[in-house]
Amino acid sequence: MVGLSCVAGVGGCRKRRAVETTSTPLSAKTTVTRGDASPSSRAASSAAPSAAASATFEPLASSADAPARHPLGPLHFLAIGGGATPESTEVSLEQDIALVEQTLPGPGAVLFAGGSGSESVRELDPNAGGDTVLLELGDLFNPRQGRRSRYRPSRFASERATVDGVEARLGEALSQGDGPLLVYVAAHGDQGTTPRDNSIALWGGQSLTVKDVAEIHERHKRPLRLVATSCFSGGFAELAFQHADEHAGPSRVARCGLFAGTWDRETSGCDANPDRRAQESYGLHFIHALGKTDKVGHPLPLEALDYDHDGKVGLLDAHTRARIASVSFDVPTTTSERWLRSVEHGKAPIDRKILPEDLAVVDQLGKALGLPDEAAVERKWKAVEHQLDELNDVLDDAEDDLDGRTASLTSALLERWPMLDDAYNPDFGGTFAKNRDAIAQILESSDDATAHREAEGAVDAADARVAEAEVVEARVLRLRRAYETLHKASALLHRGGSAADYYRALLECERAPP
Repeated sequence: MVGLSCVAGVGGCRKRRAVETTSTPLSAKTTVTRGDASPSSRAASSAAPSAAASATFEPLASSADAPARHPLGPLHFLAIGGGATPESTEVSLEQDIALVEQTLPGPGAVLFAGGSGSESVRELDPNAGGDTVLLELGDLFNPRQGRRSRYRPSRFASERATVDGVEARLGEALSQGDGPLLVYVAAHGDQGTTPRDNSIALWGGQSLTVKDVAEIHERHKRPLRLVATSCFSGGFAELAFQHADEHAGPSRVARCGLFAGTWDRETSGCDANPDRRAQESYGLHFIHALGKTDKVGHPLPLEALDYDHDGKVGLLDAHTRARIASVSFDVPTTTSERWLRSVEHGKAPIDRKILPEDLAVVDQLGKALGLPDEAAVERKWKAVEHQLDELNDVLDDAEDDLDGRTASLTSALLERWPMLDDAYNPDFGGTFAKNRDAIAQILESSDDATAHREAEGAVDAADARVAEAEVVEARVLRLRRAYETLHKASALLHRGGSAADYYRALLECERAPP
């Protein structure tokens, strides 16, 4: 059975295919998959549900699911975060939500994983103990991200982020007040058949889709601004349209959004390493930019962040800072970009006065990458795509070899101790205790084990090269999309009309301060 799961990569999460181990020896093959890398949005195949979304973890009933009443009046922000299980609630998600709560003006409410008191935050444990032979068997027969982790409650008060709780909280917040509600989501995401079917995975394994959010919002009139950092979060850019349906025309309720990735691409930001210096996600740069600092908290002057020169740091300013500064495989997008690509099929010479944010990406990221013009970007794009194809071929070959080596090693163990692939087998404990030394000898000294370790090393090395190239590819793609946006916006805004008016309205919504 093959499903998508999130694992640690350069700067955060990457999607890997994890093969479920059965009683028949199977390899632990992992293959990196990438979303559509074209700014013209080539059709991408529908992804299988991620481990986060398909989890069978059942939450305990709690009164925290019911929305609490806040005497301070209508909420200014709603922060939603965490995974579907403790294993998928990496510490970086908690850190991002904590920073959101500290940065945004209140009042606000937080819904995070299992809520206050739940030991649902996972972070790497460098001093993890346990029997080394037993751990090695686990890695061989049933690899898990959380095996060398520790769990603890979150460090802030929160409600449980179940789908019922989130829907109730969102509906209640949208029914109160007239000013815009800012919703920030730091979670995992899944890709649907179409962008409006994309979703975020919430506590307990249920999902909230793009069309669910559209339906809830359209029952109310309060303006909505949505920021989402999950994989495939660009699907929420469909909120530019009524019912999140491109064929239904522009939304008749005021809303906009900014997202860490396009609808068909994964994003970074789910990291079990609590060291913020090692993180490089869109969300980390975005939130710090709102607080006028760099990603480690050093103050930045206003002029370094105020790309539209209105004297404030707005949401689109922070989004632009993340596009420029984040050394990750994120390719951020917005509702205005989605609308522009829906209504404008031509291009015009770039007018440098109309989109200062995209112009900053072209100038500053182009300088950082040594790509001074559009022609240089196109040349680099073709080169990095060719390099990625070659590196993925090497990775595929290394994984195929690891498949065979894993099958040989698992067979050598199972032909002597058939229950070693099932730690829940009643005979497992006794068999392991009696034969531990013999099992250790096979795992440490046999020819099969030596070949398996060498094959694992080759996969790790090939995967690291792919990961590095994916970061380069994403940053070049940000540049490529910025040029495309500038060409299309120049054409649309010079032509004018209702489509241009709505585009300006989306930009105004996105540019507003939080």
